[in-house]
Amino acid sequence: MNRIRIGVVVIGVLIAAGAWVAVTRPRGAVGTEARAAQYHCPMHVSYTSDKPGTCPICGMTLVAKAPAGAPVHRNEIAGSAAGVPGRTAITISPERRQVLGVRSETVKTARVLHRIRTVGTVAVDERRMHHIHTKYDGYVEHLHVDYTGKFVRKGEPLLAIYSPELVATQQEYLLAYRAQARMAESTVRSAVEGSADLLEAARQRLLLWDIRPEDIAKLEKSGRVTRTLDVYADIGGYVVQKMAFHGMRVTPADALYDIADLSHLWVLADVYEYNLPSVTLGTQGRIEVASLPNRSWRGAVTYISPTVEEKTRTIKVRLEVDNAAGTLKPDMYADVFLQVDLGQGLVVPDGAVIDAGDRRLVFLDRGEGRFEPREVKLGVKVNDGSFQVLSGLADGDRVVTSANFLLDSESSLKAALAGMSPHQH
Repeated sequence: MNRIRIGVVVIGVLIAAGAWVAVTRPRGAVGTEARAAQYHCPMHVSYTSDKPGTCPICGMTLVAKAPAGAPVHRNEIAGSAAGVPGRTAITISPERRQVLGVRSETVKTARVLHRIRTVGTVAVDERRMHHIHTKYDGYVEHLHVDYTGKFVRKGEPLLAIYSPELVATQQEYLLAYRAQARMAESTVRSAVEGSADLLEAARQRLLLWDIRPEDIAKLEKSGRVTRTLDVYADIGGYVVQKMAFHGMRVTPADALYDIADLSHLWVLADVYEYNLPSVTLGTQGRIEVASLPNRSWRGAVTYISPTVEEKTRTIKVRLEVDNAAGTLKPDMYADVFLQVDLGQGLVVPDGAVIDAGDRRLVFLDRGEGRFEPREVKLGVKVNDGSFQVLSGLADGDRVVTSANFLLDSESSLKAALAGMSPHQH
């Protein structure tokens, strides 16, 4: 019993001593162990440390805890990336940079060559298309060119036509020609001039009907009316359409042949609206067709349509190409590559750009593991895969080209956690 009483007295003394220590302990000594943990992991908040470093679980840089009651300013949250809402500057240790494979390249000034790839269709040059008509009524007596696709040379006869009106005009011309010959020796001046005027009027009528001067000379020499006269090709080319048939009646309104000169062709290409500012008259292009993989043609833009195709939202541009060998055929599909030279400009590698939807971001490499997000405005894509920089970067800036999406995730997460810290106390 004495031992029990002694134990109770000892326990009571210890409890009283503990209470006295708690009351008399200096106020600044409370929570020393808690204050020792000044850093924590943004991803694993249970892990804390009394010194800066990285999380042993995920490798993320530790974040300093804000003291209780300490105000958090906006510039402390955004850091040096105050111009990029939702992002903040971050620091990554050398070990973690190596694990992530972070690489950087320097922004530089280079020749901005923009290539536009599109599709097009080979077409006949409308200025080299001719419709063959007569200027008098008649009947087709004979076809010299009797099928579509035949190649004809300029001046080659196409068909022979009998025309009563043409026969009558030939007779009038012969009468005037003979009368003028008889009156050549007349002393009556008015008679000589009158016969010459009649001959010239008949001659002009034949010429206006496209009767050739050599056919008129032949008529004068033979002195006999020709029942039929030939219609000749105005240009050399291919008969792309034949409407004339033997025995048919023709009028000036009837088209007999369509002849196209295919030695010079058009290529009509479709350019999207966003590429239109880069295309001007004179822009050089290269044309390729799938059936001739080892061949290409060069041409320049000579026309840009003033209207937009409603369904495809494209604009027609026309290139002119030489086709003396006749290799290209109308209605062929073609791949068109337009080369646009925008001069010297600032370019950034494609891998450095993060598409954030409503904006484009890059991460600047500030050295010593410090990375800063930066919003940029980009232009066209350059031939080597880079982007033209309109604003946001300067010559000599270093940008992250690998693992930048991981940096973006950490930057946005850190900014979000920093934005929440004023509400945690």
